Order: sequence, then structure tokens, then C-alpha cells
Amino acid sequence: MARIEHICEDAAIVSGQADGEMYFRMGLMHANGRGAVPDFVEAHKWFNIAAMRGEQRAVALRRELSEEMTSDQIAAAQRAAREWLSVH
Repeated sequence: MARIEHICEDAAIVSGQADGEMYFRMGLMHANGRGAVPDFVEAHKWFNIAAMRGEQRAVALRRELSEEMTSDQIAAAQRAAREWLSVH
């Protein structure tokens, strides 16, 4: 059953129908490098999307993450979030 729930969550994220919590978890996965090398640009992107969906914790973590990023990385993350939102 857990696998079915995971597939449903994945579908919601890809379709843009997930809640802020799911996007927040995507940001955490990328920030922590769970299963891969940490990717701060991707993490920032997902925290942006989570914040837009009302997830307040994403705002604080996005701010913290920004302190570790260059301005070019932040701009890339913001661009990626806008691009993702325009498609979903």
C-alpha cells in the first residue's frame, strides 16, 4: 500500500496538484542530498513552490539555503521555479 501512496504523491507533484507539504519534502530531499548529491538550486526551487502553496516552513529554509548560495544560483533557482510553474 505504501508504494501506491508514493506513486500517487509522485503523480501529484508532477501534475502540479500537490500541496505545499509535498513540495517542501522535495526541497528537503534536494537540500539534504537524500539518494544523491545535494542540489541547492533544485532545493531552493522546490522551497519556492512550497512557499507559494502556503508552506511556511519552506520560507525559512529557503532563506537559510540562500545564505549558502551565490546570487547566480539563486537566480537559477527562481528561474527554474517560474518555468516549472508555467508548465504546471
